[in-house]
Amino acid sequence: MAKHRKLHPFINPHLTPGNSYTVFELRGWKCGILICYDNNIIENVRATKLLGADIIFMPHVTMCTPSTRPGAGFVDAKLWLDKEANSEQLRAEFDSLKGRSWLMKWLPARAYDNAIYAIFSNPIGMDHDQLKNGCAMVIDPYGDVIAECRSLDNEIAIAEVSPDKLTLAGGYRYIQARKPELYGDIIAKSHQSEQKVAWLSK
Repeated sequence: MAKHRKLHPFINPHLTPGNSYTVFELRGWKCGILICYDNNIIENVRATKLLGADIIFMPHVTMCTPSTRPGAGFVDAKLWLDKEANSEQLRAEFDSLKGRSWLMKWLPARAYDNAIYAIFSNPIGMDHDQLKNGCAMVIDPYGDVIAECRSLDNEIAIAEVSPDKLTLAGGYRYIQARKPELYGDIIAKSHQSEQKVAWLSK
């Protein structure tokens, strides 16, 4: 159906990034794919939308890892050994800024600003030596979560999508109101911040 090479893989001598966006048709819907960190770069979501995608699949393996952002960090993997007995503590940790609360700071904005359905997937349980929090979800063009995995078991989030939201949502009007002549050159301009240089040199 489609193949997408991650545009922003972790820096590694054995990995090379993709160099194009992916848009394809599925049951009459134009769809795109952006993998994990691809979605944190806001231009990628807008570009995929401008290429015609109304649904963007966003496979991830994320959250519950250390970061410079406040509240980030690991969830104790020992809790998972008896997840039933520790279910309340696990849910609190998974929903905290280590997990879902961080996700909800930006993921609904990607859907709302671009009038898309965001299909976010994420594992729950142990991923090698790290505990991941799941929260796979479907977000509509209004930025509302319309289906989400909330148990501590393997689940699939299923939602019905309808085309009317694509044009009723605010993002549709924002895209129509764009003035690329004002900022096209600015957005396309290359940059090399000191922070990025330091990161690349590690």
